[in-house]
Amino acid sequence: MTPRSLWQTLAAEKIDDDLLAWPPDVFALTAFLLQRSEAYRFVLSPPPGGEWPPAHLPPWADAVVEAGAAWSARVDDGGPPPRYLADAWKVLAEGADTPLSAMAHGSDWPLCRAVLTLHAIADEACAGLGNALDVSSGLGCVYRAQGRELLSTTGSLARVGSHLLRVLPKLRTPPTGSSAETLSRYACLQPPGAHVRWHRFPSRPAASEPRSDHVNFLLLPWPMRIRESDFRPVDGSLQRNASEPTGLFEFDPVERIDLDLLDRVLLAAKDEVESVDAVCLPESSVREDELANVEAMLDRHGVSVLFAGVRQTSSPPSGLPHNWVHTGINPNVADDGTPVQATEPWLHIRQNKHHRWSLDESQVFQYHLGGSLHPKYRWWEAMEVPRQAVQFMEFREFTCVFLVCEDLAQGDDVTDIVRSVGPTAVFAPLLDGPQLSMRWAARYASVLADDPGSAVLTLTSFGMVERSRPHGRAISPVVAMWKDPTRGTREIPLEPGSHGVLLTACADRTNRRTIDGRRPVATVSHLYDVSVNQVRAAVTGGGPLTDRPTAGIGATLSPEDLSVLTSWTQAVAEAVASAPEHASAVLGGAQAGVPWRECVGTPKISRELAQALRATKDAFDSVSKGAHDTLEGIVAELQNNEPQGAESRLPFRALSYAFESRQARELRREAALT
Repeated sequence: MTPRSLWQTLAAEKIDDDLLAWPPDVFALTAFLLQRSEAYRFVLSPPPGGEWPPAHLPPWADAVVEAGAAWSARVDDGGPPPRYLADAWKVLAEGADTPLSAMAHGSDWPLCRAVLTLHAIADEACAGLGNALDVSSGLGCVYRAQGRELLSTTGSLARVGSHLLRVLPKLRTPPTGSSAETLSRYACLQPPGAHVRWHRFPSRPAASEPRSDHVNFLLLPWPMRIRESDFRPVDGSLQRNASEPTGLFEFDPVERIDLDLLDRVLLAAKDEVESVDAVCLPESSVREDELANVEAMLDRHGVSVLFAGVRQTSSPPSGLPHNWVHTGINPNVADDGTPVQATEPWLHIRQNKHHRWSLDESQVFQYHLGGSLHPKYRWWEAMEVPRQAVQFMEFREFTCVFLVCEDLAQGDDVTDIVRSVGPTAVFAPLLDGPQLSMRWAARYASVLADDPGSAVLTLTSFGMVERSRPHGRAISPVVAMWKDPTRGTREIPLEPGSHGVLLTACADRTNRRTIDGRRPVATVSHLYDVSVNQVRAAVTGGGPLTDRPTAGIGATLSPEDLSVLTSWTQAVAEAVASAPEHASAVLGGAQAGVPWRECVGTPKISRELAQALRATKDAFDSVSKGAHDTLEGIVAELQNNEPQGAESRLPFRALSYAFESRQARELRREAALT
């Protein structure tokens, strides 16, 4: 096998100069060659006669960073590739028919060195394709917006079909080890398998002061009571002739969401902290038909995000009901965390559960369910098992992912992807017993907290905690667990008389490292817990819900479309911050009918997205006239000139949040330098 034949087999593509038109394609090629040949190990132990990093002026670490940034700019203007990139590419192109064994043994050291250098340059050129805050340069901002759009619409940064391979953003590099995963910091290569979707939405900006940003999570371990009769066999599902008798069970608790209690708990939580950013509920805690009212109540209190485990109460025509995490994004929150008067529909993401819960004899006894489920049967959760897919969501400067109960413990394509990407936080809603550090959820959370370094939050219902009474053990009230690489494990109990728990996590910068010789860069956020407060419901609430009018383009924009819109608003903010002379052309490249989409391979945009992009460009052109192309000026103009027309409101807000976030980042960067 040779580099050429391997790439043809993997990607059905040629190794030619067309690859240089799109850095993620070169990243995919070099990452695959280094993994397959294991030549990545030479950055720590070069072969006899080899040297790493290469002797170079400027130093190799500076040269690859500069070449990556220059390459990003050349994608925008169509110019020739940087010389250092071109020289390394020439070596690979001429050595494309060299047996891969020559790389594996290091006998063709010039080829190994070229591939390692190309990989580093391509990785640097992928900065900003995932998290828009990775870069501070306005050069290449159109290319980065194009890459984010490609990611949002196809689930990969590469032009190669995602049924062959995927290039995904990377948030953090494992802090230890010397595997191929530690060779990059902005991108990772994944084989085809689980479907990937990457969502980014307008959200309130992070704090402008360094080391002061935080997120307030309200954990609601509901239902507070679960009865034995809430678990019951599915009629006709028993299989008595099998070597191990089996059956299906369904979980449908009598206790429903109490909106008055939710209202009073939110009031009590806001008495403790200024605003509640996210409300979290366990697996199967909310019926599908209750979501709208829950979101309406959260809308009243200015909550930005809802994470809730949902149970489907009626089976779809295809068979069994589904089990999923519902993420609701509230576009109706002002910068200070208060609800705004004009409302837009909530945006929704759905992360399906992929693995059924299996109740064996020991668990039937542990949860005292023997009166409903015979202990001599193995009881499988009655749920549809969908094809695997993983949803990533950007919230402020954080990237979150969701794993429902058993999915946390499965070593499958989804968990492989999560470990490679290294999101800021993993939320795992459970239907489980107490979240003790000695139990299974803590063990699997430790895997993600140690490598790649994500914060992990597990949450179960107090009703299940009360039912978990193994023989000889007392009841434990621990309903949640937080695990992060900074502060370790925290068990979070629900104290008597409490209805929820406020968990506050702070954000801080952490380093991205690679083992190839590049210098660490502090361009990614991580979360660590700082406080836990019990919440007891207020005596009175705000009264029954009243209908709030919904209007605007948000009703017709899909999450995918809004992710694309957000990508372009981030791009124009990047341009104004660092290269204002290019800003006016950025949104022009986003409009319908531009030829680059066909060249890169993004789908044709919808009519609704085309309308939103036009509205965004009109809004920017309007406010930039009197703002002198400065961040401060445009932010002020946007704050003072929000349109009244429903069709322009959400695009305008997306533009505002992008500029406010970029301004906050620039202020933090300036403060750090002083």
